[in-house]
Amino acid sequence: MLYTALPDWAQTLGVIFSVMLWAPSWGGMINGLLTIRGAWNLLRTDPVVKFFVAGITFYGMSTFEGPLLSIKSVNGLAHYTDWIIGHVHSGALGWNGFMTFGIIYFLLPKLWKTELYSQKLATQHFWLGTLGIILYYTSMVAAGITQGLMWRNLNPDGTLVYPDFIETVVKIIPLYWVRALGGTLFLAGFVLMIINIIKTIAKAPSATKEESTLVQWQEISHDPEDKGHRRLEGLAPLFTVLAVVAILVGSVIEIYPTLNVSKYISPAVTTEPYTPLQLAGRDLYIAEGCYLCHSQQVRKTPDDVLRFGAASTIEDSIYDHPFQWGSKRTGPDLSHLGKKYPNLWHLRHMVDPRSITSQSIMPNYPWLLEKKTDFASLRKKLAVMKYLGVPYDAKTLSDPDVIAQAEAKVIADELASQGAQSGLEDRQIVALIAYMQSLGQKTHSKPAGVAQ
Repeated sequence: MLYTALPDWAQTLGVIFSVMLWAPSWGGMINGLLTIRGAWNLLRTDPVVKFFVAGITFYGMSTFEGPLLSIKSVNGLAHYTDWIIGHVHSGALGWNGFMTFGIIYFLLPKLWKTELYSQKLATQHFWLGTLGIILYYTSMVAAGITQGLMWRNLNPDGTLVYPDFIETVVKIIPLYWVRALGGTLFLAGFVLMIINIIKTIAKAPSATKEESTLVQWQEISHDPEDKGHRRLEGLAPLFTVLAVVAILVGSVIEIYPTLNVSKYISPAVTTEPYTPLQLAGRDLYIAEGCYLCHSQQVRKTPDDVLRFGAASTIEDSIYDHPFQWGSKRTGPDLSHLGKKYPNLWHLRHMVDPRSITSQSIMPNYPWLLEKKTDFASLRKKLAVMKYLGVPYDAKTLSDPDVIAQAEAKVIADELASQGAQSGLEDRQIVALIAYMQSLGQKTHSKPAGVAQ
């Protein structure tokens, strides 16, 4: 939200420096691929080379896609969708994973002074992993683009073509099965590696003399044909300077709005801090991973405003530590959820989401009806929030547990009157409901005549 408050020229500058920041990464990829020039024939026979080359390639793809996703128009489509998940996993599985596998296969025989048990198993691992990543990545990008376009699709009269969020989820469920298949193949390859490691260690000689495991790499020739490559390697200082400049300027662009947050706060708006019970519920919301599937930030795009309400402002999350803006919407945004549904709706939704939305893919949380809220810890929690700048008064800081229990009793009594089980005032479900009902209800316009 602070980023979007910057003028267009500042946002464009941020993208430029983002590209500059990643430029050394592309140089590293090129350097890595050119390092094995003259030995490309090993790519067909040596699984270690296969993993390294594929890992470097995924590295380059990931560091290209990062700046691409920083472009506002692209990010507007991709953000909150599975495209982001696919991007992250192409780096995690393809770059980090394959480089790790290659290193393991390279070091294992040298550390145990034996031959790798099976080159064939290692090669099978490579192909299983490669196919798994391709299925995983392509399915997530396809799902992300599909859902992003469905979110943005408007009728000629300006209304949403898919107003019900669950419609956009159901459409991409088949791609989740492709994702699961890709992940299973990648995991199967990992199992083959474990078998190969165990067998290799088992066949190692029982006693060997200490020998150096340093690898004698063949010296790169210095003939005139290598001048281009040498020149590329000689750009390392330039890459370093550009990286430092990009990091420094990018850091200023990101930190400046935070250090001047008061400039972005409307003097006509006031924000209430969370009550002790709502704060306890917020901690449960985070602990149960709800933030992984739900965002709390409505963008200014027409579809977001039509679907979820007024665009978010900094006042909506000024007392959130940490903020819950999120980066994924497996479920709808919750910025304005408070007071939209009665307390009993929230209870049923948490215990059995299918009782509310038949096609929901949200898991059940029945244990929230059994586990008790830790009221005793609220004193420390509010003290921390006060230290971070949340304006709690002395009364709230001195008796947060008493205040929370009284608030919980009101909600529990209302639930019991609506047909829910009685005696829920000390259960986690009540604290979570209190938090959910507070979302979007904390900011208020100051009455006319109030001193700004």
